Amino acid sequence: MAVRNASHAGSWYSDSHKELGRQLDNWLNLADLTHGPARAIIAPHAGYQYCGACSAFAYRQVSPVVVKRVFILGPSHNVRLPGCALSTAVKYRTPFYDLVVDTQVYSELESTGHFERMDLDVDEEEHSIEMHLPYIAKVMADYKDTVTIIPVLVGSLSPEDEALYGRIFARYLADPDCLFVISSDFCHWGHRFRYTYYDSSQPELHLSIAKLDRMGMDIIETLNPSAFTDYLKKYGNTICGRHPIGVLLQAAQQLIRAGGHKLSLKFLKYAQSSQCRNMNDSSVSYAAASLTVE
Repeated sequence: MAVRNASHAGSWYSDSHKELGRQLDNWLNLADLTHGPARAIIAPHAGYQYCGACSAFAYRQVSPVVVKRVFILGPSHNVRLPGCALSTAVKYRTPFYDLVVDTQVYSELESTGHFERMDLDVDEEEHSIEMHLPYIAKVMADYKDTVTIIPVLVGSLSPEDEALYGRIFARYLADPDCLFVISSDFCHWGHRFRYTYYDSSQPELHLSIAKLDRMGMDIIETLNPSAFTDYLKKYGNTICGRHPIGVLLQAAQQLIRAGGHKLSLKFLKYAQSSQCRNMNDSSVSYAAASLTVE
């Protein structure tokens, strides 16, 4: 039975549970509960020194007393993946405690015929899922014996495939016991990312980047997947979790069409790794959001 090691601990975040616990507690205490209880959150996956404080605004909206299953949808950075993949691990290590994979839900997903399995080395190399595990473990600590996780690696999906996976996940999004964690950074700007869009109406590059990101965030808040796809086609914004976000928007649309649910998504925090002021600079943007379902 495979166990996924915390392969980025000690580099992307602290491998000391005491130090990490203090850090996460501090960030969570600085964030306000303004849009909860979250049924889904969008949060970044960079090193905690860059985005840990931003992520807290999403995790602060989680009500651990109601959550029993946590779906983590992370984009694939290292392997080409046409669909979605499930882990071969049964446990995921964190500096706090091991998180247990929900094998029942995995079986349900696999039975659809639309999920493959990723090798353990692919799983351990990928950071988009792992960077959420310490926050999940911290927030769910009082319920660690009853919570399970459903890690899903999301590939380069077409809009049609995003709709397909949205239909698959909609039944779980409708369940108050479930929490969806959508792993995404926002604009990767600079020559090293081969993306240097600039809105000349803005006096500074970092303000242009913020305006571009805000445009995308505003569209995501409308829960309109086709509008988000159109935005990405028009501007090419390098939002690395665009496909997990697209799947969430499609699942939300299923609930809206079914009726009986009131959904509200709000972005609560935005940050940049640095402020770009000339064309030789680079930065990555981070955003935290919460989706509520009534």
